[in-house]
Amino acid sequence: MKVHERLINYAKIDTTSEESSTTCPSTPGQLELARLLKDELEELGLTTSLSEDGYLFGHLKANSKKDVYHLGFLAHLDTAPDAPGKNVNPRIYLYEGGDIKLESGLVISPKDFPNLKNYVGEELILTDGRTLLGADDKAGIAAVMEALKRLKENPDILHGNISVAFTPDEEIGRGPHKFDVEGFGAEFAYTIDGGPVGELEFENFNAAGAEITFIGRSVHPGTAKDQMISALHMAMDFEKALPEFEKPMYTEKYEGFTHLNGLNGNVGRAVSQYIIRDHDQAKFLEKKARVEELVAAMREKYGKDMVLLEMKDSYYNMREKIEPVMFMIDYAKEAMENLGILPIIKPIRGGTDGAQLSYKGLPCPNLFTGGENFHGPYEFISVKALEQSADLVLELIQVYEKKGKH
Repeated sequence: MKVHERLINYAKIDTTSEESSTTCPSTPGQLELARLLKDELEELGLTTSLSEDGYLFGHLKANSKKDVYHLGFLAHLDTAPDAPGKNVNPRIYLYEGGDIKLESGLVISPKDFPNLKNYVGEELILTDGRTLLGADDKAGIAAVMEALKRLKENPDILHGNISVAFTPDEEIGRGPHKFDVEGFGAEFAYTIDGGPVGELEFENFNAAGAEITFIGRSVHPGTAKDQMISALHMAMDFEKALPEFEKPMYTEKYEGFTHLNGLNGNVGRAVSQYIIRDHDQAKFLEKKARVEELVAAMREKYGKDMVLLEMKDSYYNMREKIEPVMFMIDYAKEAMENLGILPIIKPIRGGTDGAQLSYKGLPCPNLFTGGENFHGPYEFISVKALEQSADLVLELIQVYEKKGKH
């Protein structure tokens, strides 16, 4: 089975995660895919374990006589709930330029997605435009599986101990919550969960979530003068008080933001949900403090029980944990250059399982899968880019064996 055929097979299994679920994994399709992968790993000669929480580990013993670092590779089972993940209908499309018209009526145009121009003459894997594809992160799974297949087919390729993990619920921020780092066994690992070819990432946002509840006073609008207090207006006033140009639509690169991600309610009660992000720890703390100061000011105006705040950190910038082991980045760059791939080092404007795992003692930067336009019906991935992702996993294994421990 070719690597793109693996992706197409995996994409047809609905593994959309569900934030409101209290189970782990949050949806049953993730276990369905994990069971399929367990069988495939065992066919490739790995020993496996699958926990009831949906964490699938596979282990391949070293064939090198060198003392080599125990290396890990991770990808996640779930797909984002931002777009439908059921009845995914992947197809291969030879892109010859211009617009791509999908069966749903949607159009993938280089006017909207300039990166499309990079793929003229290549085969793309697309959907019919009614669902996402799920290359985030089933492409990562496919790339890891392809590299393992090549190791089995070429026993002369020397390698150290290798562990792989396919984990649940990354898209809702829970991926590492029940991850057994000690049981996984790797000393260093990489998530295969990035975008276009060449991406190499070891920085991500510091992240927090804030839920603010506004309690108003509901009165019939016909007799509301000097009596009604609208919780919805309170929520809007709060949003207006935040810096206008520290919102996602105005930020890029290392610029952080405070983003109103949801607003629900009525005159009597409204709830605003915010996500707070910044790569810089000091600026991250400033943004959280600003939210607290605005809440305090509104409590002073309306009453201490009229504005309620719940704020919780989600994850932190992994750079702090990667800097002491920067050879991981050097090795990844070397592996890419060996393959003729230009490394593109940039910060992640989000988070990965690797961020949380790095703080649990498993340094874990992120590598590309080759996908584009994740989390929506415009998603696609080049067959060539997916093959390059698999090539990189295999080459990185060989770089680590060549270097040995130091």
